[in-house]
Amino acid sequence: MGAGLSRFAVYGGRFRGGGSNCRSAGDAAVRAWVFGDDIDTDAIAPGRYLKFDIGQVARHCLETIDPGFSSSVRKGDVVVGGRNFGTGSSREQAPEALKHLGIAALIAESFAGLFYRNAINLGLPAVVCPQAKRIRPGDDVHVDPASGRLENRTTGEELDCEPIPEFLMQLIRDGGLVAHLEKRLRTTS
Repeated sequence: MGAGLSRFAVYGGRFRGGGSNCRSAGDAAVRAWVFGDDIDTDAIAPGRYLKFDIGQVARHCLETIDPGFSSSVRKGDVVVGGRNFGTGSSREQAPEALKHLGIAALIAESFAGLFYRNAINLGLPAVVCPQAKRIRPGDDVHVDPASGRLENRTTGEELDCEPIPEFLMQLIRDGGLVAHLEKRLRTTS
């Protein structure tokens, strides 16, 4: 992974700056970390570290695939995967470790169902993009999770992604399920 990784920005309407750690299109030095098919939760959050706090788990995130990932990733970076990203056990620590490292969004051909919902529940956008493998290191990629619009500004190509439904976007904007429920309780009290 080193130099030449993608620029990434999340843009569009109410999503920009709304309760997530996503960067706006004007931010520099943002990278896409590209991984393959069937990346499992044990690679993302190794089981032997689950007894420790999320900071320790995050330090070992994806180390079996890319040993330098956790020390090189920066806030606002994005992870791009192939098919079945997040397969394996339903450990919430997997998307939590990615979010702790500052990952702004996940883009993949498909996600394991429980991983997808855990990511959304933590306020981390997970965008299903059947053409995700067309994204290459070094591409300048911009995505709007609410509309499903993904623009590769390096190639000029637009990829069709699945929009995240509005009710899930509201969870993301609010910072995740717990923050969303706390907000609802405050407004109804």
